[in-house]
Amino acid sequence: MTPRKRRRGSTQGGVLRVIKWGAIVGGVAFGLWGGEYSTWDWWTLKRQVASEQRAVVQLEREIDSLTPIAEGLEKDPAIQEQVAREKFGMVRAGEILYQVEVVR
Repeated sequence: MTPRKRRRGSTQGGVLRVIKWGAIVGGVAFGLWGGEYSTWDWWTLKRQVASEQRAVVQLEREIDSLTPIAEGLEKDPAIQEQVAREKFGMVRAGEILYQVEVVR
């Protein structure tokens, strides 16, 4: 009988290789989805921060466009009178207000 030749990568080496790759895959999976603050959570928060920053920029533009109107309402008597007449139906002393209603 001839002696059996030993193969290079015995089953013990194969088990260690499977354990090593399992640990690597498990570590990557834990890094992406595991833990209290995972990479997935970080990406989600990063998208939310970008969305909130865009909203802040939009609101700043809106504030900038409304600032002249607010200043006009505070300081310009002509604008104050126009708003008082249009919104509140106010009239000056001696004026008569006529309201016309369209009947259909």
